[in-house]
Amino acid sequence: MNKKLIALAGGLLLPAFARAADLDGATLGLGWGVPFAGILLSIALFPMLAPGIWHHHFGKITALWTALFLLPFAAAFGLGQTGALVLHALFTEYIPFIVLLFALYTVSGGILVWGSLHASPRLNTLILAIGTALASVMGTTGAAMLLIRPLLRANEGRKRNVHVVVFFIFLVANVGGGLTPLGDPPLFLGFLKGVTFGWTFQHMLMPVLLLSALLLIIFYFLDRHMFAKEAKDGTLKPVDTSHDKPLKLHGKRNFWLLGGVVGAVLMSGLWKPGIAFELPGVHLELQNLLRDLALLLLAFVSLWITPKQVRAGNEFNWLPILEVGKLFAGIFITIAPVIAILRAGDHGALAGLVQTVSGPDGKPLDGMYFWMTGILSSFLDNAPTYLVFFNLASGDAAELMGPFASTLLAISMGAVFMGAMTYIGNAPNFMVKAIAEHRHVKMPGFFGYMLWSGAVLLPCFLLLTLVFFHF
Repeated sequence: MNKKLIALAGGLLLPAFARAADLDGATLGLGWGVPFAGILLSIALFPMLAPGIWHHHFGKITALWTALFLLPFAAAFGLGQTGALVLHALFTEYIPFIVLLFALYTVSGGILVWGSLHASPRLNTLILAIGTALASVMGTTGAAMLLIRPLLRANEGRKRNVHVVVFFIFLVANVGGGLTPLGDPPLFLGFLKGVTFGWTFQHMLMPVLLLSALLLIIFYFLDRHMFAKEAKDGTLKPVDTSHDKPLKLHGKRNFWLLGGVVGAVLMSGLWKPGIAFELPGVHLELQNLLRDLALLLLAFVSLWITPKQVRAGNEFNWLPILEVGKLFAGIFITIAPVIAILRAGDHGALAGLVQTVSGPDGKPLDGMYFWMTGILSSFLDNAPTYLVFFNLASGDAAELMGPFASTLLAISMGAVFMGAMTYIGNAPNFMVKAIAEHRHVKMPGFFGYMLWSGAVLLPCFLLLTLVFFHF
């Protein structure tokens, strides 16, 4: 039976698996990428087609796809290499990724903005601008969770408030996170691969500023138009300031902990003691282990020092981070063969994709990297998509920050910015949508949201292409 299973796997999945002592992408068939694609399609389709099943069983669905990858892989390559692959995916990529998200989510959930806010085009634009600036410090998840509820409270009762949440997703949950590895998961994965903190800030500064300014200007005039329309229709409720409460910030000690998060990440990038620990398939450096331990400690300190009333005011719960944790455990394991195939370049099964983003001379086409990374980030998740194109371009951080800096910029911009194109492009998007719907905002469906993003974002992306890249 085992021989038949191996033979079947070899015939369907591996053109030459018998010679594959290592995970050589040139010998891997596209069938190995089916479980990875299955997880991402499940994320895209289940919430639309069967939300109840997805809500209760997304962990089991992810585990099933992961098992559908690991069992044939173990049959083909043996338990030793399978164990090494899993350890590498978990310890090198997944655990640092989820620990940072956990720390940012926990610490930001301990900061509560409370008081009376009355919506106006100026106030709404100001909140969006503040959230955009905070996203690179607190992460898109942290900034979104901090400010979405005050923004919704300020706009309660408006008949036309969907655009406020849509632009919040554009700016705070996506674009604003583009300045640092703390801001958005794709950039943190790049940081783990060796892209420096300073490189990201220096090269992403102008694209983030330009796109943020464009979106804030568009939002201000759109919101002003909506206010005027509501006033004309008589649906704009008069502002009652008689029971106003002053704006207060609770849980301020968590800002010190956020500083600790920034310090821990910077430490791991700047301090290189040269001490490492080896596991099968894993190279663990001391500074990275200390960073992850520090992040966990900061998160638990936040839970300890923050009053329960503050987290209750934020409606804080663990469901969003649990969902992200379960999904990405499967994603980081099943993406391994896809990355191997892409790194094989013209010798791999995805040679056509490689040729799309490269010219006849083999040089990268930065504009195509921007759009291809972005398009896939829109419909998949932007973190693994960034990883795929990072490896496709070179996989070597030093080379990408040097002679191929414009290509790395294109990949970074595509992953961060176009994660805003759909609800599934970036983890905070769905979280913001769910909170808004809980507050009775009639958010558009999957394709309705795409009409918004297509009308607003695509012209902006075309302008960015003209400004920063040439094909």
